[in-house]
Amino acid sequence: MPEVRLVGPNGEQVGIVRIEDALRLAQEADLDLVEVAPQARPPVCKLMDFGKFKYESAQKARESRRNQVLTVIKEQKLRPKIDSHDYETKKRNVVRFLEHGNKVKVTIMFRGREQSRPELGFRLLQRLAEDVQELGFVESSAKQDGRNMIMVLAPHKNVKPKPKATAASANSDEPSESSTEE
Repeated sequence: MPEVRLVGPNGEQVGIVRIEDALRLAQEADLDLVEVAPQARPPVCKLMDFGKFKYESAQKARESRRNQVLTVIKEQKLRPKIDSHDYETKKRNVVRFLEHGNKVKVTIMFRGREQSRPELGFRLLQRLAEDVQELGFVESSAKQDGRNMIMVLAPHKNVKPKPKATAASANSDEPSESSTEE
């Protein structure tokens, strides 16, 4: 006859009982008989309110999802023959993304004859990686992908993401009304 190891509603060990007896005990206590370890010999069953158990496990799952960090991948596109001023602007964007804790996918787009000179793009990506190395590291090195060359930069783990500036803090350099009155 089939038997199960029964655990009471408060976690106390009842012992090894027949399934019929376990079901009768569950019915008398107005609880459900839930199999918690089917692979054990004999299987382990617990007397519990199954609706409450499902609710609490859903709450735990929701809480664990809330604590997860969502990684955002920002993209910055460049051309191999980029002007130095334009390069500085793009580099500033990459720095800003890394400071906020985001990964950055840097894409170099080749057109026409530029495709025959991939070393130009590779050198540009190397230069960018060296310029931002105190904020991030190369997660995946430069790879040719058709007409494009792609590299992914990720922020260092020890760098705390800066909070995004709000409109109130952006206007803090203006004098307040109270300081102008005398």
